[in-house]
Amino acid sequence: MRIPSRFVALGLLLAIATLPAAAEDGWRTLFDGETLDGWTKRNGRATYRVEEGVIVGRSAKIAYNSFLCTNEHFGDFELEFETKIIDDELNSGVQIRSRTRKGSWLGTILGVVNGPQVEVEAGGTGGTLSGYLYGEASGGWMTPPERRVSHDHFKRGEWNHYRVLAEGPRIRVWINGALIEDITDEAKYESHPTGFIGLQVHAVGWEGPYEAAWRNIRIREL
Repeated sequence: MRIPSRFVALGLLLAIATLPAAAEDGWRTLFDGETLDGWTKRNGRATYRVEEGVIVGRSAKIAYNSFLCTNEHFGDFELEFETKIIDDELNSGVQIRSRTRKGSWLGTILGVVNGPQVEVEAGGTGGTLSGYLYGEASGGWMTPPERRVSHDHFKRGEWNHYRVLAEGPRIRVWINGALIEDITDEAKYESHPTGFIGLQVHAVGWEGPYEAAWRNIRIREL
């Protein structure tokens, strides 16, 4: 029996519609929700664990900044993740296009992490600097001071959705749908055109321990 062509076409459309999203649009997850496979901890003495589909970073006293880094490197990409500062006293961030270099800092493992960082902080009553760009161990703030204005788009004690779009020297950052950063930095792109993604737990001195968390981490290479 010959099947009418319109039914064949409909069947093909239905088959395409049911393909996994990653196969259609290029997105893939960096965190499987169960293990830290594909990640390496660098620097400091903070710890990272998986808890109910979430990566939780816990600070350590008298320690340098710590980073949980992807083993893969990425250049131009779109990155999405959710993050929450569990303890407001903790500063955090997400490294992009980062790498390591030799160094003698106390507590460094596998080299000193350096490169662009997307700021994550709970902030205070005056707002937060979350979403701006900082050059971790590579020059300090990338966002100029006149544009580094506190805002209220990062929600304290809640999950916050980040979208990071890195295209050549231009980097844009959205938090909960609001565009926070749009910067073009030719010098930083020349020194850091590719690198790993890293989840930071900032040093806290004698205080703490404090925690930050991340989930639903996915990337689409451009």
